[in-house]
Amino acid sequence: MTSDLRLDFVRNVQLRHLRCLVAVAQERHLARAAERLALSQPAVSKTLSELEGIAGTRLVERSSAGRRGVQGLTPAGEQLLAHALKVLEALEASAEAIAPTAAGRVERLRIGALPSVAPALLPAALARLRGLWPAVQVVVKSAANPVLLDELRAGELDLVVGRMSDPRLMGGLSFELLHTEPLVFAVRTGHALAHRPVSVQAVLDYPLMVYGEGTIPRHNTESFLSARGLALPANTLQTLDVALARALVALSDAVWITPLGAARGELADGRMVRLRIDTAGTEEPVGLLQRSDAEPSALRTAMAGLLREAAKPQGSLPARRRGASAG
Repeated sequence: MTSDLRLDFVRNVQLRHLRCLVAVAQERHLARAAERLALSQPAVSKTLSELEGIAGTRLVERSSAGRRGVQGLTPAGEQLLAHALKVLEALEASAEAIAPTAAGRVERLRIGALPSVAPALLPAALARLRGLWPAVQVVVKSAANPVLLDELRAGELDLVVGRMSDPRLMGGLSFELLHTEPLVFAVRTGHALAHRPVSVQAVLDYPLMVYGEGTIPRHNTESFLSARGLALPANTLQTLDVALARALVALSDAVWITPLGAARGELADGRMVRLRIDTAGTEEPVGLLQRSDAEPSALRTAMAGLLREAAKPQGSLPARRRGASAG
């Protein structure tokens, strides 16, 4: 950006332009962004066009499927989004500093967590947070990793408990390792395969549950089987819903192939059994993701500390016994 264009941008850009960009980035849809901003869709389109004119470059990738859809932001749009979020956050912080005791003001923490990770880490951390910050409003969103990272980058989430992703999706984000966890083959206690050595081939004779396509657990599952000359049966059930998977395991002979954290509680109290299959090499890092340019926050710092505590080893869990099959 030349000095003249930079000066024009500073003179002409307004808060409504920045709010519009943030809303479009977070909603990925012009109509939903318009509803959020209490504007008409043409008004949002016009505001975006004004901002692109002021910036001297395209900021938003419109969807070819329709005028309302938004594929995402251009590289220039991503850069401007980061600064827009900081401006709006600073404005909100200024308002709180002027009227810190305003009636009805509620501090909010927005957390994203993978379905496979949330059960092991969030309950203990959230219970302790409630004791330390009783007035805070906490919103937890469970979704696939790419969705969570997009919303974190767009400022819609304050922190995410998730996994490392493609470097292209990690721009502007920091990752702090909490722990690593392997895949496990989990079944109900009375399952025919429980409590005895078993081959991976034998497992394929039973109904299987795995995570959906495009997820890291699914990729690791397929890689694990492929290395042994095997593949998932066509009738394999796919779901990200941990509660559904737990219920189906309890009611049937299904075998759930899942990261350890999602079944940790059931394995610890005996409601599930981990089959004696060696899954070494399937370990994946789980960590805390935050925006690199986010303004300091005592609440976010406190939650991060509680998640670190929750991620510490909690003693031994039922695992493979000696003589486990390598599959």
